Amino acid sequence: MTIYYHTLETAIGKIHIAADANNLLVVTFADTNWERIKKNYSDIQYKKNRIITKTEKQLLEYFAKERTEFTLPIAFSGTEFQVKTWQALLTIPYGETRSYSDQAAIIGNPKAVRAVGRTNGLNPIGIVVPCHRVIGKSGKLTGYAGGLDIKEFLLRLEGHFNT
Repeated sequence: MTIYYHTLETAIGKIHIAADANNLLVVTFADTNWERIKKNYSDIQYKKNRIITKTEKQLLEYFAKERTEFTLPIAFSGTEFQVKTWQALLTIPYGETRSYSDQAAIIGNPKAVRAVGRTNGLNPIGIVVPCHRVIGKSGKLTGYAGGLDIKEFLLRLEGHFNT
């Protein structure tokens, strides 16, 4: 199966987007997970397809504050625990946050707080699958594959911080 990818310039820098013919597979930051993720695909081409074009459009709308929900077909590739953890991220509304403890409870495994944090760090579909909306129980920003400055930017964009 051929995987297509393209790079999009955004307010937070370059983002890599990868998709097959039917589903979005990857949205990641240029300097973080991209090289690791790219190695998972044997047939990958630098070329847009309809899913990438739609993703780019929706991401640009998101950054322009014209979109609060993504309507993209996505496919997760991971263990049962990873997929469950990433699917739980999709339940966090725009502009809201949850703690890692909250997310662990949502997936029915309240003691898996650290595993949830690690799995969020491996989320291959950043922004669209909003792991940036998960913060520490104390309310502090913790861990983000794109860096805490990008996490804070995304939360401010969504109106989470008033200052």
